[in-house]
Amino acid sequence: MCEAEEGGCGNETQPKRAPRGSCPSKCMKCKEGSPVLIIRVGDAFCKSCFKDYFVHKFRAMLGKNRCIYPGEKVLLAFSGGPASSSMVRQVQEGLSREAAKKLRFKPGIIYVDEGAVCRQSPGKREEIRSQMEMILQATGFPYHLVCLEEVFDLPGSVLHSIPHSATDHGGSYKEAVDGFIRWQQHEKTAGDSASSLENQLARLSVHRSSQQEGPPVPGTRPPPVAHTEALTKLFGAVKTLTAKEELLQTLRNHLILHVARTSGYSKVMMGDSGTRVAVKLLTNLCLGRGAFLAADTGFSDSRHGDVLFLRPMREYTAKEIAFYNCFFEVPTVFTPALDTKTPDRASIHRLIESFLYRLQCDFPSTTSTVCRTGEKLCVTSPEADPGGPTETPQCLFCLCALDTNAVDGSSLQSTVLSEQLCQKPLPPSTGNGCCGGASNQTGCCRAPLAPRDSSQLLPLLCYSCRLTIKDMSSLEPLPAYIHLEAERRRCRAAMKQEIQEFLLEEEDSDAAEGLPLS
Repeated sequence: MCEAEEGGCGNETQPKRAPRGSCPSKCMKCKEGSPVLIIRVGDAFCKSCFKDYFVHKFRAMLGKNRCIYPGEKVLLAFSGGPASSSMVRQVQEGLSREAAKKLRFKPGIIYVDEGAVCRQSPGKREEIRSQMEMILQATGFPYHLVCLEEVFDLPGSVLHSIPHSATDHGGSYKEAVDGFIRWQQHEKTAGDSASSLENQLARLSVHRSSQQEGPPVPGTRPPPVAHTEALTKLFGAVKTLTAKEELLQTLRNHLILHVARTSGYSKVMMGDSGTRVAVKLLTNLCLGRGAFLAADTGFSDSRHGDVLFLRPMREYTAKEIAFYNCFFEVPTVFTPALDTKTPDRASIHRLIESFLYRLQCDFPSTTSTVCRTGEKLCVTSPEADPGGPTETPQCLFCLCALDTNAVDGSSLQSTVLSEQLCQKPLPPSTGNGCCGGASNQTGCCRAPLAPRDSSQLLPLLCYSCRLTIKDMSSLEPLPAYIHLEAERRRCRAAMKQEIQEFLLEEEDSDAAEGLPLS
C-alpha cells in the first residue's frame, strides 16, 4: 500500500498547500499587494482589492434580483450599527459620479429611536439622536428620525396588505433602465448648453445649504410623555425577553412601513447581515415560524404588497462588515438593545446567536451554509395558484399567511382543544343577530369585550405570534390600531358567518352561469 507522503504515488510535482494557520504573502486577486485581511481559509485580500470585492458584492446583489427600478424611492433602515452603516455607505458610493455602474434610485433614510424600551434616560436618548442626526445630515439624503412611541398614532391601514400593480413601471426592467438612461443623456445635453459656471455655483450653494440646514426632518421632537409611559407599560406586560424582542421587531416594522407608505417609498432596505440572517433563520425555526422563513430571511419580502422589503447585506458576514468599516472609517453609533449585557440563555435569540458564533469560530463555513440553505426556500403566492383562494387570511401582527389550520390529529389541534377545555364557559347570549347595534348582541354589531382577553385575539394570529401574546399578562397596553383592526376582522367574520347560507360557492356560481334565463 503506497502513501503520498513517501512519494509512492508520484505526487512530487503537485504544489503543497500552505498550512491552515499560515498567512499568505500576497493578495489572492492582484498578486501584488500585501494582504491585510483573510476572509476565509486562503482568501487573502489587500485593502484595495477588498474594497472592490465588497462593493462588487453589493452591486451584484441588486443587479441580479432586478427589483429596484430607475427613479424609485428607496428607504434605508438605519440603526447606527455596523451593517446598516455599511449599507448607507454603499449607496453613497453607488450614487457618486465616480462610480462605474451608478445606482439609479432615490434613497432616503429612517432611524427609529427605541430608547424607551431599553430604559434609557431622556438625556441619553437626546444625545444618541443628536449623533444620529449628524451622521444622517452628512449623507445628504432626506431622512426621517422617528421614535418608537409613534406606533400609538398609527392607523389601522398599516395592518393591510395593499396589492401592488405590475403596470406601475410601464414595462420590463430593461425598458425602464433604457428609458432612464435616455432621460439622463437628455438632461446632460441640456445642462451642457447652459453656462457651466452658473451650474457649478448653483450646485455649490445647494450643497452648502443642505450641509448647514439639512433636509426637513419629521418626528425629531421628543415623544409625548403619555406615549412613553404607554410604551413602557406595554413592554412591562411582556414576561419573557424572547417575546419582547419579537414584539419590538413587529412594532418597528409597522412604523417603518407606515413611514414608507406616507412618504412615497416603494422599497425598504434592511441592514441584516448574513450572520444576522443565519441567526434569524434558526431562531424562527425554534419560534414556530418555519413556514415564513423565505419571507423573514430571503432577499425580498413582499408580504406588504405595495412596499417591498429588501436585504442587500445578507451576503456579508459580520467579520467582513466590521473590517470594511474599520478600514474605510465608516461612522457607527452604539445603541443599547434589549439583550445588551444579558446572559446567553436569557432568550432564544441570544442562545441561538451564541451557539452560531461559537460554531463559526471552529467551522468558518457555518454562516454561509445556513444562509445557502435558507436561499433554497421559496414562497408560493396566492396568485400563482389559479384554483386557490382569492383572499388569504393574514396574521394580525406579522402579516404573513395564517398557518393555524388545525388538521385532524395535529399537535396544534390538541393544543387548541386543551385551551378551550380549560377556559370557563361564557354565559349564554340573548341576542338574535344583527338588528340595531345593541351592546348585548352578537354578530357584526357586538361591542368589543372588556377587558380584552387573548382568546379573542388568538384566532387572528399565526402560531408564532400566538406564543408572543401568550407571554403577555395583559393585552390592554397594545396600541389602539391593533385592537381596532382585530375588532374589524371579528365583525367581518361574524357578518360573513351570518350570511353564509345566502352566498354562492365557486362551483355553484359556475353551474348557475350555464342555466338558461327564464
